[in-house]
Amino acid sequence: MASAAIAGAIALAGCNTDSVVSVPDRALKPLSSEMVGQLDKNNMPKESPILVRLFKQESELEVWKQDTTGQYALLKTYPICRWSGELGPKVKEGDRQAPEGFYTITPGQMNPNSSYYLSVNIGFPNEFDRALGRTGDFLMIHGDCSSRGCYAMTDEQIAEIYALARESFFGGQRTFQVQAYPFRMTPLNMAKHRTNPNMAFWKMLKEGYDHFEVTRQEPKVDFCEKRYVFDAEPVPSVKPNATPVSLKFSAAARCPAYQVNPEIAAAVADKSKRDEIETAELIRKGTPVSPIRTGADGGMHPVFQAALNPNAVLDSEGGLRTLFVARVPGTIPPHVNPPRPVDPATGVAAGTPPAANPPASRGGLYGLASAESKPAPQAAGRPVAADSGNIFTRLFSSDGDSAHTAQGGPTGSLAQKPPSPARTAARPEPKPAQLAKTKPAPSAPAASAAFQAEPKAPPPPQPQYAAAKPLPAPVDPAARAPAPGTDASLLSSQPMAPVGSFESRWGTGR
Repeated sequence: MASAAIAGAIALAGCNTDSVVSVPDRALKPLSSEMVGQLDKNNMPKESPILVRLFKQESELEVWKQDTTGQYALLKTYPICRWSGELGPKVKEGDRQAPEGFYTITPGQMNPNSSYYLSVNIGFPNEFDRALGRTGDFLMIHGDCSSRGCYAMTDEQIAEIYALARESFFGGQRTFQVQAYPFRMTPLNMAKHRTNPNMAFWKMLKEGYDHFEVTRQEPKVDFCEKRYVFDAEPVPSVKPNATPVSLKFSAAARCPAYQVNPEIAAAVADKSKRDEIETAELIRKGTPVSPIRTGADGGMHPVFQAALNPNAVLDSEGGLRTLFVARVPGTIPPHVNPPRPVDPATGVAAGTPPAANPPASRGGLYGLASAESKPAPQAAGRPVAADSGNIFTRLFSSDGDSAHTAQGGPTGSLAQKPPSPARTAARPEPKPAQLAKTKPAPSAPAASAAFQAEPKAPPPPQPQYAAAKPLPAPVDPAARAPAPGTDASLLSSQPMAPVGSFESRWGTGR
C-alpha cells in the first residue's frame, strides 16, 4: 500500500513538472518477516506510532512503538556504528558535535535519495537551540557508518529504521519524536559526570527523560525562557464555563502560566527524588568522576569496534578492553575507522594536534562540515525534481504542519540532496582538506567566546499544583537479569527488550 501510494504521488507530480522524480527501491523496502513477527509478538500494529531515543555514551539507538494498550514499549535497540564529537550539545556549525535534545520529525525530513543510503533529518536546530544562537543544519540519522556531526548506522540498520518510520506515517502519525541524550540518565551516570559543565543542560533533558519513563507516552515539548518545558497544559479557570485558554510558548520569551497534570508531576517528582538520593549516595561512596574529554573522536558501539580490531575496543570512558562478538548487525564499509583512544590522564584523544584542542570546558571543535552538507554527485540520466520532497509532504502534511518543517532547507523538502550514483565500490571518506574548502574551520578562541556567551540554563519550573497520587511506577527493565548464555560484557545500562537477550535485541535485523 505504501509503494502504491508513493507511486501514485510520483505520477501526479509528473503531470505538473518537467522533471522526473525517482524514489529508490531501498526507500520502499518492506519490513522483514522477522520484524513483522516481532511486532506481532509485542502486540504492536505495524502502523502504530514510533519514538526514537539516542544515547552517545552507550552508542545505542532505541526504537519504541505503541502497542495495543496505547503505551510505548521498547521494540528494538540498535548499536550505533559511528557518532562524532563528544558528550555535550551541538553549539555551532562545524563543531562536529552530534546534537542533544528533543526534536520533531515530519515526513518531509525523510530523505530517500540521501548519499548516505537513507537518512532522517533530526531537525537541528530546534527553537531552543535557535534561542541560544546555536547553528548548523542537515544533522542526520543515516547509513554508511561515517559521521561528521550525525548518528551513523549501517545501511541495513537505517533501512529498517526508515521502514518503521514510513509505516507509522502511513498509519496516520503526523510526526515522531527523537530524544538525543549524552548517556542514559541513570543515577550512576549523573554521579560520574557531576563535574561536567554541561550538567545543567543535561538535568533539563533528564526532566523530559523522566516524563517518558513514568508515563510511557511521548512528552509534549515546549520552550520558554530559553529552556525546555514538558507536558504543559493551561491552568484551569476559576470562572465557571470559561473558555479554555490556549498556551503560547516562545523560546526567548517568558513562560505563560501553565501546569502539568498532577499525576504526571507527582510521578516525575518521585522518580527525580529517588534518583537524586541514589546519585548522592554514589558520590558519597567515592564514584570516580569521568574525565571531560577534549578533541574526542566520537564513539562506536563495541560490537563494531570488535569487528574492526578485537584487541582494541574502547569503553565509554575511552579506556581499552577486550571484547569478542559473533556477528555484526550490518555491513561496515572499508573506509570506517574506530574512535581514537583517549589518554586517561589528560582526557585528550590520541593524535589530536595541540592547536585543535578547544578549551577544556567545551571541546570537539574540528571545523568540519556536517555529513549531509556536502553536495552529492547526480546519477547520469536521472533528472531530479527540485521539490521532490512534496511527494511525502502532500501525502501526510497539511498547512498546520508548517511549524514543524525541517530546518536548513525548503519547507517540506523530502530530499535535501540529489540522488547519488549506485555504489559499485566503497566511497572513500572525504578528506578534511576538501571539507575545509566549503566549511572554514572556526578558531578555538571564537568557539570559546561562543560558549562563554551561552546563557546558563535555569532550574526546571516547580509544579503549580498540589501533589497528587502518583502513577504506577513502571517496571525497570534494566533490573532484569541477562538471559542464560548472554555475555554480560555486551550489555549496557539500557532498558532491555522483552526477551532480554543480546540475540533478541539484534536478531530481527539478520
